[in-house]
Amino acid sequence: MFLFLFVDCACALPGRSWFKWTELSKISVPDLVQRIRGGTGFWVCYTAAMSQSVLTGMENSAASVLKRAVELDNESRLQSSLVCYQEGIDLLLQVLKATKDDTKKVYYRQKISTYMDRAEVIKTQLNKLKEEGKYHEQIKIAEDATGFSYEKLFKPYLDQFVTEVWVEDPYIRHVHQLYNFLRFCELLLKGPCKVKTIHLLTSLDNNGGNSQQICGLEEIKQSLQSYGVTLDVNHSSSIHDREIRFNNGWMIKIGRGLDYFKKTQGRFSIGYCDFDLRQCHETTVDIFHIKYTKNS
Repeated sequence: MFLFLFVDCACALPGRSWFKWTELSKISVPDLVQRIRGGTGFWVCYTAAMSQSVLTGMENSAASVLKRAVELDNESRLQSSLVCYQEGIDLLLQVLKATKDDTKKVYYRQKISTYMDRAEVIKTQLNKLKEEGKYHEQIKIAEDATGFSYEKLFKPYLDQFVTEVWVEDPYIRHVHQLYNFLRFCELLLKGPCKVKTIHLLTSLDNNGGNSQQICGLEEIKQSLQSYGVTLDVNHSSSIHDREIRFNNGWMIKIGRGLDYFKKTQGRFSIGYCDFDLRQCHETTVDIFHIKYTKNS
């Protein structure tokens, strides 16, 4: 962001002609004050204005997020689309506040009003489905698909009310699976939620790797403690289903559990660090609200 300082003076500066809203660049505030100290009856107003390039970038970001919202809306992915609508509207409001063009202001207000109306309809529909216990959303992840990082998948269902999480996954055993679980825990720490307890139910590796599994989970547990989060680990020899539950009512069932990412070709291949670029195994994600599961 470029910062422009504007000075509005009610009198002429010593040795200078009268001016109003003079743009100053590369002048420090102390230097500016020193330069105008000789004048009397003046007042100074500092205004931060976004450069056109920054404003254009915000417009493009808003357009991209709102386009995604419409796509999710058309796919009946209500919760995800609502989150995108809200983020896009917030960006448009920032653009509206920054723009000086009156014609554009009218245009942005109309767009914001349209998207807010649609978001309100979705919110009402969501609340109705939750209350009736009928909310169910399904996402099919195709073989080799990308764009399904944990953040993209779980973020729409994480809010400030999430304080407790249950993870049931029989395959948190091997190193890459332990890393998957660690990444999921990191997502919970970064999000708007205030998670205090994470419950993990998994199977014990009985093929000689249980020492590595136990040590890895203990290390994650100790690390989470430094963030004020308790990790409760239990093992089951009969666990089969994979599901993740948040205490705000959302339940996410992934056919392959957290282990749906493919291995990259090498450690320096695209997708090794950014999991939005990592190819996935084919799997299905079912999303419920807890009332739906109680009535099913």
